[in-house]
Amino acid sequence: MKKKILVIDVGGRHVKLMISRTERRKFKSGAGMTPREMVSQIKPLIAGWKFDFVSMGFPSPVVNGRIASEPKHLGEGWIGFNFEKALGKPVRLINDAAMQALGSYRGGRMLFLGLGTGLGSTFIWTNTVLPLELGDLPYRDRAIIEDYLGRSGLERLGQKEWQREVEFAVAQLKKSLIADYAVLGGGNTKKLNSLPDGVERGHNRNAFLGGTRLWQTEPRTRRPKWCIL
Repeated sequence: MKKKILVIDVGGRHVKLMISRTERRKFKSGAGMTPREMVSQIKPLIAGWKFDFVSMGFPSPVVNGRIASEPKHLGEGWIGFNFEKALGKPVRLINDAAMQALGSYRGGRMLFLGLGTGLGSTFIWTNTVLPLELGDLPYRDRAIIEDYLGRSGLERLGQKEWQREVEFAVAQLKKSLIADYAVLGGGNTKKLNSLPDGVERGHNRNAFLGGTRLWQTEPRTRRPKWCIL
């Protein structure tokens, strides 16, 4: 029997819950949200859903399935929180951009950039997923690139100038990483009027496919199909 997976996509503005491409629910997150508060809001929303496993995309570095640092855009208390105990099911954690990237991947060398509250980033080739923190790269005037490509940059620069920054930065990052193509996901991608050559528009719903892929195994060995670095 096919196992059912609950996918939780945690963002700086919303938490999205998906158990299929059509069954989705969400609620607001924000700077003060703690893990206990998130779980308390999740439970009544999933009361009627049956699932076997949980995949969670989280907006902070995740190393070996554990949150490595507190998120920039949420509250505190995430490091070491026991989600399996809180949700009562096996949980696999991954960076939120990496989860959406995994759902967007269609072969080759792919660079994924998530244009949302911050700047998510992941590189995938063959069966290997490399979550990145490109948003912390130094940019002009001693700022970091997230300050220009993230939500604060959009609000400060305005849509037209922000789009020029996105086009320039994406082209340079794609070239630097020798990517075959780049995928732009995240909520602010819809504000882009056009995309450079070799750059595709992703969709937040790909996070669901990425969450299900986290539990894929090789048919013969039953080992995990994807190597998450």
